[in-house]
Amino acid sequence: MAAGGAAALSACVERLRPAEPIPTGDGAAAHPTGQHEWNEFLDADDAGNDRLPRHHVFLYCSLPGDGPPDEDARTAVGDALDALDDAFAWGPEGLLHSTAYSPAYFDRYDASLPDSVDLPHPRTLAPFETPTFDEQDLLVHLASDRSDAILAAEEALTGERDSANETQFRAALTDAVTVDSRRTGFMEAGKPHEEGDDLSGVPQPNPIPEESPLFMGFIAGLRANQASESYVAIPDGPFAGGTTKVVSNWRQRLNDWYGEQDFDQRVMEMFSPAHSTQGLVEGVGEDLGDDSGIDEFLDDVVADAKEHGRVGHAQKAARANRDEEGNVKLLRRHVESTDDDEASLHFPALQRGISDFEAVREAMNGVDATEATPAVRQRVNNGILEYIFVRRRGYFLVPPRELRALPRPDGSA
Repeated sequence: MAAGGAAALSACVERLRPAEPIPTGDGAAAHPTGQHEWNEFLDADDAGNDRLPRHHVFLYCSLPGDGPPDEDARTAVGDALDALDDAFAWGPEGLLHSTAYSPAYFDRYDASLPDSVDLPHPRTLAPFETPTFDEQDLLVHLASDRSDAILAAEEALTGERDSANETQFRAALTDAVTVDSRRTGFMEAGKPHEEGDDLSGVPQPNPIPEESPLFMGFIAGLRANQASESYVAIPDGPFAGGTTKVVSNWRQRLNDWYGEQDFDQRVMEMFSPAHSTQGLVEGVGEDLGDDSGIDEFLDDVVADAKEHGRVGHAQKAARANRDEEGNVKLLRRHVESTDDDEASLHFPALQRGISDFEAVREAMNGVDATEATPAVRQRVNNGILEYIFVRRRGYFLVPPRELRALPRPDGSA
C-alpha cells in the first residue's frame, strides 16, 4: 500500500488469492447524498463502535494554470468518479471515497462561496507548531478493507489502467489534474505493533501493545464521543448535505511516551487524571465500551493541573467539542501511517464548519492549565502535545455527491 503502483497491485492480487471477488457497485445515484456518509456501511466492534476500513490512500491533486477549470476537465473528473461507483460497491468490502476542495480551488473563481460554507485558508493554531499548509486544489480519499480494490481504483484514477474491477473508465482523474502528493494510512488492531520494529519515532524494543490499533497504545473513535454524520452536514445553501474536512498529518515521537511515562501516566495524559485514579482504563481501553466517559471531567482541567501536575488530551479537547445541548461537533476518522518510514497519523476531521475544528484544536493547547501551575508547560505534562508534531494541515469542502466534480462556488451544475 505504501509503495503503490502496478507492481504493488500485482503483489496484492497474488497474495490475496483465492479471495472473494470484489463486489461491484450500482452507480452513484444509488449511493448516499453525502460523500462522507460511511457509517451505515461500516463494520462495528462488540461495543458498537464503527470500524474504519483497514487501508487508506490520500491523493492531493492540482489543476493546471490559475483560472477556473473548463468543462472538459469537469467532465473528466465526473466520469472518473462515476466509474468508481460503478466498479466498486459502496462499503469497506468494496470502496469508500470522497473528493474535497480547498479554499485555493475556490479562489480560482471570481465568485465567493456562500455564507453557509465556513472554509477559510488553513492557519497556525498553536505558537509552537510550524505546519506546511496543503493548498492543493482537491483531495481524493480512498478507503477499503481490500488492498487490491484500493490499488486498482488508484491505478484507474491515475490513468495507469483503463479499467478497474472489470469496469471501463471513460476518463482518468489525471486527464484533468496532477497528483502532487500520495499518502497512505491504515487502521487495524495489531498493525501498529507489527509495523513498529525499526520505525522512526518508536523506541526499541517495540513497546506498542499487540492489540492496539494506534501507535500510542489506546483505542479511539468511540461512538458516544463522535459526532453523527447528520450533525456535521452543512444544513442549508447550495452545498447542503456536504461537510467540511480538515486533514492534518502528525509525526509521533514515542520514546518518552513509553520510556518516561508508566501506564497510569499515559492514561492521565491521553484521557484525564481521573481515568487513572479511578481505574477506568484497562489495557488499550476496550473496557470503555462505546464511551470514554470524558464528559464527566471537562470542568476539572485546572484542578487536575494543580493536583496531579498534568492534564488529559481528551478532557482538554472535549471542552470545545460539545454544543449547548451536549452534542459532539467533530467526526474524527484518523488513521496511522508509516509514510517515510516514520510513525505518524493522518487526522481527517469532519464538521459543519472549519471554525468548529479550530476551536477544538486551540482547546488542546491547554493554556489555562499552563497558567494554573508551572508543572504543566506549553507541551510537557499537557496531554499528548509532547509526543505529536503537526507537519501538514489542509482545509477542504466535501460537496454533496451531485456536486463533487469541480464544483462552482454558487453550487450550480
